[in-house]
Amino acid sequence: MAWQDEQPPWGKGGRTPSPEEFIADLLKKLKQTFGGGGSSAPPGEEGGEIPAGVPPKGVFGGIGKLFVIILIVVLIQVIYSSFYTIKPGERGVVLRFGKYSKTAPPGLNFKIPLIDSVTKVDIENVRKEEFGFRTKVPARQTVYQKEGYDTESLMLTADKNVIDVEWIVQYKVRDPFNFLFKVQDVRQAVRDVTETAIRRTVGNMDFDYVLSNREILAGSTADELQAVLDSYEAGVDIVTVQLQDVNPPEAVKPAFNEVNEADQDMKRLVNEAEEAYNKVIPKASGDAKKIVEQARGYAVQRVNESKGETARFLAIMKEYQAAKDVTRQRMYLETLQDVLPSVKNIYVIDKEQRSILPFLDISGSKDKVSN
Repeated sequence: MAWQDEQPPWGKGGRTPSPEEFIADLLKKLKQTFGGGGSSAPPGEEGGEIPAGVPPKGVFGGIGKLFVIILIVVLIQVIYSSFYTIKPGERGVVLRFGKYSKTAPPGLNFKIPLIDSVTKVDIENVRKEEFGFRTKVPARQTVYQKEGYDTESLMLTADKNVIDVEWIVQYKVRDPFNFLFKVQDVRQAVRDVTETAIRRTVGNMDFDYVLSNREILAGSTADELQAVLDSYEAGVDIVTVQLQDVNPPEAVKPAFNEVNEADQDMKRLVNEAEEAYNKVIPKASGDAKKIVEQARGYAVQRVNESKGETARFLAIMKEYQAAKDVTRQRMYLETLQDVLPSVKNIYVIDKEQRSILPFLDISGSKDKVSN
């Protein structure tokens, strides 16, 4: 038949048909094939109508080619989806028919198409939960929003005082499988357990103790939080629990500030008193020790002098007993020898005279003689 020698539209004239022409021609042939409509013979040939029941040449061939192309595309897609990459710091949890199969390490890995599914979990990133505030603009000068989060931060202490505690919890994924499947919502579990732990800890402490012992409060909360999450098999490690701010509520803050000022004044006065004490008491103690040592030295000196005088007296008494007149005369002369050099005026008194005689100016006479 003449139509068997007909070339497809993209072969005519040696030019490649445009996509619009190709689609239009394909739709026309599909309409002729499945719509039962006839078509006129090509120009220059007779018998333009196609006999009924005879399919046009090339229609099913085009459909077969399209099917092959689609099959190749699907096959490429399946092969491409069989390989996946796990980034450093991630782990891939592989499920086969919905059941846990393995945990894929970083790098290029293979999975069975349409059977295995992979969920990537970041185990290096530090996740953070904020309580009592939210970070509004993270930057060098971070902007925080505190309004609307009072229910998280207001707590009751052991001495029945209300305190406003703001804190953050940082944690990392330790076990990807437990993180995905043991607890339905790990983030909410961390928030609930953290709030429970810190409220219980604050409730067992006095108001002043909480204000001055943030590190102890944070450490005990972190230990309790880790223990509870381990019992849940949440698959996370607590990195840190850090108290951002611990203050009294805004309604009582002025009164609390006055109490703090009074407490600071008391501590200042105590420090000043201790400073004065440290200055005066050691000096007084040193002076007292000095006086005591001087007294002891004076006592030793007087005792030694007394012993010396006693020994001297005993020696003189021994000589006196041996020669009384000579010893008496010697003692008299020695006494005059010691006394006369210090005498400035000499008075001579006659025992028969009732009035005082004019004194003899011996010193003046000595000066005249020398002159």
